[in-house]
Amino acid sequence: MDDMRSRLLTATLLSLALAPFALRATALHAQEAPSPSGPPPASDAPAQPVADIDAPTINVQVNLVNMYLSARDKDGFVTNLAKADCSLAEDKVPQTIKNFTQEKNLPLTIGILLDTSGSQMNVLPLEQESGATFLRDVLTPKDEAFLISFDINVNLLADYTNRASEISRAMNKATINTGAGTGSVTGNGTPRGTLLFDAVYLGAHDKLSQESGRKVLVLLTDGGDQGSQETLKSATEAAQKANAILYVILIADREFYGGGGMINLADSGARDMDSLATATGGRVINVGHDGKKLEAAFNQIQDELRTQYLVSFTPTNKKADGTYRKLDLTCGKGLKVDTRKGYYAIASTDQQ
Repeated sequence: MDDMRSRLLTATLLSLALAPFALRATALHAQEAPSPSGPPPASDAPAQPVADIDAPTINVQVNLVNMYLSARDKDGFVTNLAKADCSLAEDKVPQTIKNFTQEKNLPLTIGILLDTSGSQMNVLPLEQESGATFLRDVLTPKDEAFLISFDINVNLLADYTNRASEISRAMNKATINTGAGTGSVTGNGTPRGTLLFDAVYLGAHDKLSQESGRKVLVLLTDGGDQGSQETLKSATEAAQKANAILYVILIADREFYGGGGMINLADSGARDMDSLATATGGRVINVGHDGKKLEAAFNQIQDELRTQYLVSFTPTNKKADGTYRKLDLTCGKGLKVDTRKGYYAIASTDQQ
């Protein structure tokens, strides 16, 4: 997988001109007294010890866990929550919430994961149009986005940029791919189907894990995976470790599915998408093949991103042993709270 992931990241190398940093001692001149004739008398005072300049370094690790949440009631998103309204438990042990703020201006990193397999033949134009509008409305100069397509291959179509127009151009160039291809970042040289889980893993692990602030993956697909090297479990784990929220827009090609409309949420692919989204604090929006519903889905995600809260706490369990910790956050009766369901206590890594 290391070789696989290395092909995704065609990183731009920045040459850094390292100018030598010369330390210049500034001499402070005082008026000198006349030198006495002859050598100075020898001192019989004991020699002073040389100070040890290599003072010990004190490392302090602040094990702060951050979670983003949105809350909805029957009238829509709630924007007036306070810290006192919510309670938090980790593995059923109550935790003290340290910070609770509404985050409207924190930088946002968005990854668009676009299904370009054969099942999306007739809905791809809808995705391209609505996706371009969403990015144009949501991206600000301090935000960034990237675009990944997945079919029998997984390809990075546009790397980090704050220009919605660049992502839109790359999205409009995306094409349906059903035949054998080369150049896939997965290393698969023969048709494998729809590498959905590989795309989620690469988007979370390779693109978002080192980013700070709010991180979102928007997945446009019918939910079917075929041939991925990664699994639902490993893709979910990668998203959780990156603290990325995953929204799934379920969209189906009616002709491909024999004239059917909305995707059956009892299907295994739809259930997998619900599991993946829910575990990361996101959700599934089922739009069938309806362009207006697709546009409304993007608007819902945009509204949700503008009404999120940031919750931070220091776990009472201090062990950074890499284990998974279940989180339970409630904010009063009648409210639907979307937030990640847990995190991994990774050694020497603060949870962003």
